[in-house]
Amino acid sequence: MRAPEHVQTARDLLVTSDQHFAIADRLQGSEMLWGAAAHAILAVSRSRRWRLGSHGRLKENADRLSLELSDTAIAEGFQVAEKFHSNFYHDYLDDFRISRDRPLVHRFVNRLLSLPELVSTSS
Repeated sequence: MRAPEHVQTARDLLVTSDQHFAIADRLQGSEMLWGAAAHAILAVSRSRRWRLGSHGRLKENADRLSLELSDTAIAEGFQVAEKFHSNFYHDYLDDFRISRDRPLVHRFVNRLLSLPELVSTSS
């Protein structure tokens, strides 16, 4: 996939995640939210020609972007998204944490998708 496809997938997964949470499907909602975050960092990584290949690499790239932009919310947003990925397998997030943390992942995804190199590729 190229960056524009990752951008569109991230957007689609955010919507799908919200739909799952709306019907109390916490596991699928969690995984779709994680997927949106993963595709957002994949889009940035592709556009910048950074190495890919593993979950660990996604985390490294999120940290790298956070440092480059002096924006700690990027690294923190990725960490919160990872909790939703884990929640898909373990169902440990309660309603309070889900409602508190979902907007953080939305902001993370939207922040990445608003980067100039992604805005220009998705038009």
